[in-house]
This record gives sequence, C-alpha cells and structure tokens, in this order.
Amino acid sequence: MIHKSVLLDEVIDNLAIKENGIYIDGTLGRAGHAKAILSHLKNGHLYGFDKDQQAINESQIILSDISSNFTLINSDFKDMSTVMNKMGINQVDGILLDLGVSSPQFDDPSRGFSYRYDAYLDMRMDQNQALSAYEVVNTYQPKKLLEILYEYGEEKFAKNIVRKIVNSRAIKEIKTTFELVEIIKDSLPAKELNKKGHPAKKTFQALRIEVNQELESLKQGLVSAIDLLARDGRLCVISFHSLEDRIVKNMFKDLIEVDKLDKRIPILPKDIKTSEFELISKKPIVASKIECLENNRAHSAKLRVLHRL
Repeated sequence: MIHKSVLLDEVIDNLAIKENGIYIDGTLGRAGHAKAILSHLKNGHLYGFDKDQQAINESQIILSDISSNFTLINSDFKDMSTVMNKMGINQVDGILLDLGVSSPQFDDPSRGFSYRYDAYLDMRMDQNQALSAYEVVNTYQPKKLLEILYEYGEEKFAKNIVRKIVNSRAIKEIKTTFELVEIIKDSLPAKELNKKGHPAKKTFQALRIEVNQELESLKQGLVSAIDLLARDGRLCVISFHSLEDRIVKNMFKDLIEVDKLDKRIPILPKDIKTSEFELISKKPIVASKIECLENNRAHSAKLRVLHRL
C-alpha cells in the first residue's frame, strides 16, 4: 500500500508554490509532503529539517529521484531561522510544519512510540538525546508525572495511573511498552476499558510530548517560521491534537489582530494600522471523508494557513 501524507493536496494548494521559490519542510518525516513540494519546483530549492537522522537518510534517497534542488538538515525545526540565516538565507516563500509523528516511527517497534508493540520505553525522535520515556516513567516525581498526564494527555484518570506507576516501579523498573500498558489498564475502571479506543493512548501521547518537548518546540518553531516568511509567503501547519492546534490558532490570531480604533476619534486612512498577516481560511482545513476512510490518521488532522501580505 502506498502511503499518502495527510492533507497532501490541501497543503500543496495552500502553499501556492512558486516554481523558483524557496521552501522549507520543517518536519520532513519520510518526505511525503517534501516530495510533492519538490516536484513543483523548477529552479527553486527545498530545505528539509528533521531531528531524526533515520528520516534524513531515507528522505535523501526518496527526493533524489525527483531532483537535486534540495538540502536536508538534521535539526529541530525550532532552530530553522538560525540555521537558515547561517546559510545566508533570511527569507523563504513557504513553510510546512506537519506536527504528527511519522508513521514509520510508530510502525517501528524498536522506537517505543506505540502501545501496539512490545518494546523498550524509548519515544525519542532524536535518538542522540538522553531523555527517553523510560527515564520519565521510572524517575520523575509523582507530582511531575501527574502534571504531564493531565496537561499533555488530558487524562482524567491520571491520579490512578500515576499511583499505579509509582507502586509498580518501587517493586521493579518499568522497562517496556507492554508493561506500561498493563499498568494503565489496571488503573482504569471497567467502564473506561470498554470504551472505543486504546486505554493507553492518552498516557503514551503525554509521555511522547514530554520526552520530545513538542509543545515548546512548536512555540519556538512558529516564531522561527514567522521570522523567515517573506512577503506573500505562506506558513502551513498541520496539528493532530487540541494542545497543538490551540497554540497555532492563538499565535496566528495574535498576528492578524490589530488594536481596535475608537470610532469617535477621527483618523486618516493612511494612519490606520493594518496587520501584515491574514488567515487563508478562518476555520481549520480538515480531511475529506474519502481521505479519512483511506487513512485513519487524517481524522484528527487540522491545517491552518497564515499568509504574509
């Protein structure tokens, strides 16, 4: 089965790609979106960022079949303005951030992202970093674990789960995904276990966000992207859960809003402040029914697009 990146057609349409422009895919993954962007470039150039070296290696092969007009960088997208500036590039025509974990990361049991496979508790996107899910589960103080599950997982049974984790790790270390899954299941009431969806989903999401500092990276990455965006440039961001989408929505909102004027005070048109940004769509763009049927991950995807005027 050929994997198609989420909201691929919508991303390409909304980037409004100029064939001689400069573009950034800040979350390269396995180059699904990057491949489509590159195929629309004539003399333009694509820069791809990913902190997962394996993703860089695989994307190099995939993109080489399209053209040579690309450069791949093993770095977190939050640092892209600094990296691009060092290369002498201060403005780009479009940027894509796809905030979902790539399917190969989930599907590779050795990475420890998924509750579907028994593996070491890892969850590191950057495998050179020290912090993994194992350290979080086995060494974090109960209060900190509780905060993570409540804030990043929106898990209403966080207290039960943390209590069970702390009691279990006092007996022996929690080393694998399946060991953690069993602890989570033992923490939940039967009514909750019978609901649709995996009982460990929220806890695993929370741990992954903590291990990779995803929300902080997103905040810094949005600032970095906006700093690089040229006039008439577009920033496309795909989020997969409410925490990410809220950050994107609020930052875009702050950029397009200007101070309201007191209508009683006369002012010349030339003195009226206007924003240098606009939203391409006031509501987030979501996947079609057909795409949702073909790709389950598309159900929760939301695309927001910012245009610099």
